[in-house]
Amino acid sequence: MIIINVKDGESIDRALKRFKKKFEKTGVLRELRSRQAYEKKSVARRMEVKHAIYVQDMNKEA
Repeated sequence: MIIINVKDGESIDRALKRFKKKFEKTGVLRELRSRQAYEKKSVARRMEVKHAIYVQDMNKEA
């Protein structure tokens, strides 16, 4: 369970933004989506390699 302490004088929007950031870091939503349908290991590995190539190309351009 994620707990966010709202500081004195802090707007609700700011606290909500902190909550969303913490929630994203935990990876709950990503794991939930991945469990909805089974993905074979070979397919997962292929996607991982494609992503690594994409990131490598992005770093090369910068």
